Amino acid sequence: MASENAKLSQQARQRRLLLQAIGGGAVAGGFSLNGQARPAEPQPDQADVLDVAIIGAGLAGLTSARDLQRAGCESFVVLEARDRVGGRTYNHDLGNGVVSEAGGQWIGPGQTAISDLARELDIDTFPTYFQGKSVYLAGNARFEEALPGSTDPEDPVAVKLNELARGVPSRAPWEAADAASLDTLSVGEWLADQSIDNESRFTFDTSIGLTTGTPPSNLSLLHYLSIVNSADSSMRKLEGFEGGAQETRFVGGSQVLSTRMAEPLGDRLKLSCPVRRIVGWDRDIVELHTDQGVIRARRVIAALHPALCNQIRFDPPLPEGRAQLQQLWPSHAPMRKTVHVYERPFWRDLGLNGQITQADGPLILSYDNSPPDGSVGVLAAFVRAGQLPRDARQAQTRLSSIYAQALGDDALHPKQFHDHDWGKVDPWTLTCVGSIPPGFLTRWGRYLKPAVGRLIWSGTETAEIWASSMDGAVRAGHRAALEALQALVKDRRNA
Repeated sequence: MASENAKLSQQARQRRLLLQAIGGGAVAGGFSLNGQARPAEPQPDQADVLDVAIIGAGLAGLTSARDLQRAGCESFVVLEARDRVGGRTYNHDLGNGVVSEAGGQWIGPGQTAISDLARELDIDTFPTYFQGKSVYLAGNARFEEALPGSTDPEDPVAVKLNELARGVPSRAPWEAADAASLDTLSVGEWLADQSIDNESRFTFDTSIGLTTGTPPSNLSLLHYLSIVNSADSSMRKLEGFEGGAQETRFVGGSQVLSTRMAEPLGDRLKLSCPVRRIVGWDRDIVELHTDQGVIRARRVIAALHPALCNQIRFDPPLPEGRAQLQQLWPSHAPMRKTVHVYERPFWRDLGLNGQITQADGPLILSYDNSPPDGSVGVLAAFVRAGQLPRDARQAQTRLSSIYAQALGDDALHPKQFHDHDWGKVDPWTLTCVGSIPPGFLTRWGRYLKPAVGRLIWSGTETAEIWASSMDGAVRAGHRAALEALQALVKDRRNA
């Protein structure tokens, strides 16, 4: 409770600072930040200069844009490389108003930033379906087991992880007292020293791999502990359904948050507009060279994955620390999700929740992704990309046979099949979740968040809590907008 109150207090402080900036009536780019337009006297060579250019129309970038508008700042633009908004959230349209999310989709207790945003946008939520038993497959063997409830005691190994996580601040894990020693270990190495049986190890490997997109053997213990720290230092709260970060879904799918935020932007949102070059980030006016021309701005919010920033040419080159962070940031966890659509969620009649885990095949985890009313049955799944055929028909047949082993022959006859491999759909999604290896954070982490010249770094990876989640993206967007507004106020006062 204390940590939760601290998080809420931090949000309250940020809101107060934003209101102070708004209430100060400072003018930037000809607009008062209290929402009142004032006469501007632009210099001849600055008539086309915007206050803020935002790169990226995912949750972080659009949250920043929304905050700027709410503060009365209309002198901005949002530049999105894709032909859509939403970033790492994307809805499959299944017809008749039903969707299934191909990217990020869940929220849970403690993720207050995105919950608040949904309420403000009038977007409803509903509980994830997890009632009943899960099915586990190993070769021809099949067994069922109920998911642990939120009141069940955590595994002793998880308890150890939770205790370690309390000493690793999620906002800056490299500042932990024992950061150096924790960052030398992978999660896999740490688990190997815990004397756990093969079944328990498989469970840890699967759950941690789904959260971080990489096997525990490739994952920094320090980084993973920082993620657990965000979840009130509870591995179950981080990775669980009931009482955990997968507890709740959005009516209409998670991408609706972005589409709703984009609606009032009008021509301030430019799609299919990748930024290729940024010139003069160390000067008062920054030039952004895009596929649709040159944009000039006083501040730039880069709401991008750190590795994606490396696709932009910076002139002059960025300082060594930030440049190395971008070049070395891992981007090997794109994730691949599939969707089977059935007439109805027939597995519920069998007392099953739709969750299937396979020990030795292409299926990592399936789950019930049906709409709130259960009008159709939707089984979504995380799959091992290299073990599932690329051909859609073959992939559907392979997974249907696995589902039939777990759920019965009704699984052999889906109405629709969708396959979304984030590593293949476009060049703008290098990775979906955080997968930081040992030794990275203690060397490069301190360069992640501080602004460089007129560049403000955003995106979920920069969030102080819930980094790599949708909630983290919203938090990063709020912080970046506040930082930009405060900088504009300071510039005006010093003019």
